[in-house]
Amino acid sequence: MLQPGGMMSSHHCLSVRLAPFLLSVCLSVCLSVSLRPVSHSASLSESHPSIFLLCCILFSVLQFCCNCCLLGKEAQANGLPCDHDLSVGSQCSKVSRVCCMEGAPDNQTTPAGQAELPNKDETKENGDSPVLSDECKGKCAHSCVGNDTCACFKGYKLKPDGSSCEDINECLLGAANCRGGERCINTEGSFRCQREVSCGTGYELTDSNNCKDIDECETGIHNCGPEFRCQNTQGSFRCLPKVKCGPGFIQDALGNCIDINECVSQTEPCHRGQVCINTVGSYICQRNSVNCGRGYHLNDDGTRCVDIDECKGAEKVCEGHGCINLLGSYRCECEPGYIFNSISRVCEDVNECRHYPGRLCAHKCENTLGSYKCSCTTGFKIAGDGRNCDDLNECESNPCSQECANVYGSYQCYCRRGYQLSDIDGMTCEDIDECALPTGGHICSYRCHNTPGSFHCSCPINGYTLAPNGRSCQDIDECVTGTHTCTENQSCFNIQGGFRCLSFDCPNNYRRVGETVARLQRSDTVRCIKTCQPKDVACVLDPMLSVSHTFISLPTFREFTRPEEIVFLRTTVPAYGSYHLGSYDVKFDILDGNVENAFDIMKRVENGMYVGVVRQVKPLIGPLTTVLRLSMRNLTSQGDSGQNIINVHVFVSEFWF
Repeated sequence: MLQPGGMMSSHHCLSVRLAPFLLSVCLSVCLSVSLRPVSHSASLSESHPSIFLLCCILFSVLQFCCNCCLLGKEAQANGLPCDHDLSVGSQCSKVSRVCCMEGAPDNQTTPAGQAELPNKDETKENGDSPVLSDECKGKCAHSCVGNDTCACFKGYKLKPDGSSCEDINECLLGAANCRGGERCINTEGSFRCQREVSCGTGYELTDSNNCKDIDECETGIHNCGPEFRCQNTQGSFRCLPKVKCGPGFIQDALGNCIDINECVSQTEPCHRGQVCINTVGSYICQRNSVNCGRGYHLNDDGTRCVDIDECKGAEKVCEGHGCINLLGSYRCECEPGYIFNSISRVCEDVNECRHYPGRLCAHKCENTLGSYKCSCTTGFKIAGDGRNCDDLNECESNPCSQECANVYGSYQCYCRRGYQLSDIDGMTCEDIDECALPTGGHICSYRCHNTPGSFHCSCPINGYTLAPNGRSCQDIDECVTGTHTCTENQSCFNIQGGFRCLSFDCPNNYRRVGETVARLQRSDTVRCIKTCQPKDVACVLDPMLSVSHTFISLPTFREFTRPEEIVFLRTTVPAYGSYHLGSYDVKFDILDGNVENAFDIMKRVENGMYVGVVRQVKPLIGPLTTVLRLSMRNLTSQGDSGQNIINVHVFVSEFWF
């Protein structure tokens, strides 16, 4: 077999060197096999058994020889030159070349028995189609060439069955004539060449696989403006202006003609002693005249410049100060507190406050012409030395409505408890309305009443009293104080802001457990147990075992953020009980009285026992009274073993306290 890259293994190459005579025998056998029809291949082993065996042994060691030989025969069959470079290694090329030249004519034309026909659209010179003159009785896929022999069209080769044709891969055999930079792509009966690199900007690929310049001017894809005309170039285009500018002008990028300043663009356009003046489209040269500088003027004959004595002129250049004339200029002798400005040539005031910051005055320094003066900030007065500042006691003038405290350089007004300084003047004390403060709603439990400098709280008239802290409201327990109106047959139950007189009668076949008490508390329960008369089958079969009453007083929650647990129904049913041990589960339900679905009941395990928990899940606005009728059923393996009814009397107060 061939190794990667078309090279043979060292073992095979060594075998070829040691057994050249076996190689020649192998080639002859391979040639005989490839040249003979398939029907005759089996007779070879019968006619030459020793040679065939020796060749088979050699094939097992040098199997690549036959592969290379078949590659040469394939090239010979397709009319390719036998010395065609396939880049498969020198040894394999030798074998391929020998097999290709064996049995081929001197001019290496198409081998006998594999005639190559023109493409389907070509005909014979006499106009007869080879398909029409078929002497092979229709067994040929493409055409019959006589003597019961088939042939294929150009680009195809005859299969071993002698009748079918298959496509020749010109790209694999190297028969394609693609140029450099092109890739060969095999097609049915032929091939095509495709460029591997695009043509680039400004070019397009033609049908002949060549790059052709795109005429942007002709196709109209240029971006030349209306003032320009388009000129095509190889791979691009140029924009040329339609209008040409005359002498003295230059054209800008937009095609406009702008004037050229020759006085700037040219070096010394005028002669010495002349001045250049630019004009539209040209320039002129003028003769230079005598021009005296500042501080000089022409003499009487106009030939030279002489100094001007500014100190003797009509204009008072150093008014209020001394003047000294200089050549072409002058200088002022300034008074104390002034300084001479050499540019403007006047005496300017010296700003002592700026030149000596913080060293002349204790507080503020104000400049004056030729001097300065000191002043003090608010809350201070100037000292005797005219520079320092003393503190001023503003409280002596009683500026505050209540209390005043003098501070260094100022004063501070403050108010007594219950008052605050006015935001307008910062001196007047105003009463604080504690009830209107952002926290005023929490100062008093019920109502807040503002008073000058203070406030007081109040509670509802009935059922509450003001707590010792003066802010909270405490519920009055009328059942304890004896201010209720319940009779002897009724029980008093205190609720927030009032009381209720309650009495309960047990249904038929039930008896009450315990006596009627004068005062009921939240933890108390009134219970009736079923007691059946003898032979009362209906009573015995009734699943309801007991009827209970319990009581709870709730406020109107001001902020309801999460469910509140209000009632706990504890059982003696162990959690996760077994069927064979009796009761194993319990079920809780709300049968009636669930106003606005504000309550729910859930089951959980506490201390190994099932517990029913009644929760308030939505806020209720009081005053409101409802009776939650709850069911607690015990479940066994035989079904319900009994049911207990619990009536929870819920009293919702009007207030949150």
